[in-house]
Amino acid sequence: MESIFVYGAGGQGRVVVDTMRNARVEFGLTTMIDDNRELHGKQVLGHVVHGDQAIHRERGFIAIGDNEARVRIASKFCGRLVTLVHRTAFVGQSVTLGEGTVLMAGTVVNVGSVIGNNVIINTGATIDHDCKIGDGAHIAPGCHLCGGVQVGEGSLLGVGTLVVPGIRIGRRAFIHAGQTVTSNVPDGAVVRNSR
Repeated sequence: MESIFVYGAGGQGRVVVDTMRNARVEFGLTTMIDDNRELHGKQVLGHVVHGDQAIHRERGFIAIGDNEARVRIASKFCGRLVTLVHRTAFVGQSVTLGEGTVLMAGTVVNVGSVIGNNVIINTGATIDHDCKIGDGAHIAPGCHLCGGVQVGEGSLLGVGTLVVPGIRIGRRAFIHAGQTVTSNVPDGAVVRNSR
């Protein structure tokens, strides 16, 4: 079993460590890393947290929920990041998963979909056939994307977002929780229905 570092000791890091323990390909943990010096020397899920100087030549995973920070840190480790797939995730035929991407518990990625690098497909999210998810995007828990949806790099789809077939969501868009997206979303847009 290969042992890797996990960069991020917050909530996302804890879920990633748990995903590692329940992944289709098992990984051990050499060290847990965080930039927050107040966490150094403390334990998270039984692992002592260190600064990034504790990373040597091992491969790893960037477990940071913030898209911009995750992609920035991941760029320092290109070619060294693993992809994690929880054992309860369903991955269809002809699916591409990028480096540093995680499919968490209960996720579905259907046939022909392409998931970029450093993407989070969070708990219970479903990605239907022929979707394209750009690098550094985060599909939050309980999101459901119908067939042929495109999500631009660095976008965040909040908890429970529903996207109808064929929609294009631009780069670095932010879809608030619980939205139903029925028309294309431009780059950098924020989508929140007024109530």
